[in-house]
Amino acid sequence: MALGVKPVAVYDWQSFGAAHKGVGPWASELFGDAEPTILANVGDALDYEAISVLEPDLILNTRSAGDQAQYDRLSTIAPTVSPPAGTAAFGTPWATQTQLVADALGQSAAGAALVDTVQDTITAAAQANPGFAGRTAVAATKFGDAYGAYISGDARWDLLAALGFAPNPAVLALPAQGFYVPVSGEQVSAFDADVAVMFPIGYTLDELKADPLIASLAVVKDGRTVFLGADDELSQAFSAASPLSIPIAVQGITPQLAAVIG
Repeated sequence: MALGVKPVAVYDWQSFGAAHKGVGPWASELFGDAEPTILANVGDALDYEAISVLEPDLILNTRSAGDQAQYDRLSTIAPTVSPPAGTAAFGTPWATQTQLVADALGQSAAGAALVDTVQDTITAAAQANPGFAGRTAVAATKFGDAYGAYISGDARWDLLAALGFAPNPAVLALPAQGFYVPVSGEQVSAFDADVAVMFPIGYTLDELKADPLIASLAVVKDGRTVFLGADDELSQAFSAASPLSIPIAVQGITPQLAAVIG
């Protein structure tokens, strides 16, 4: 979309729904009158028959598990672009993904320029907030009966790192699963960094704030936490990690981080 190409179908990974044509609200207007087919999020499974019926010229599966069988099956439908070899499942960096898509569309130079523009936005925000540099931060969530924190390889943490923040050592001391660290109730104190960004998955923001373990943390009690609602545009942009969403996330989260750091 950022390169001026309207996909015929969108796998609605973040469940934006038909009202937003399967993409973030910051991008849906770029479709104009076009109505893409929205493929519902059903986890890792894909409806190959539904994709085949669309007769696509190209399939972009650039932020996926990198499953070879899935790639082989999609490639029988149309040329398919998957993550580079060695990429962690669902861990394709946004800049790599952007360039992969641009190359596949024959717009390599435009893709490189787009990456530079977004990088400049992040760099400008970091330079405008030198107080971020070296301060510890966590990007944390609660889902079901569990808690977790994101680390290098996840776009949410990577954005905080690009703004100058350092990971909280207590989080890094816990066993990771890829770019994610499961955190038990007994380990929630690992969220006590200089600053925290917290958002719920499957909960309301009020429910997250009412969690007694979350509420007991010094980073929360001292007002050093940026809370994002599950369905807020800022929270969605923070998680989407695309060239169109990252500027929204930077613009929205930077002043809140500056405010809680003081």
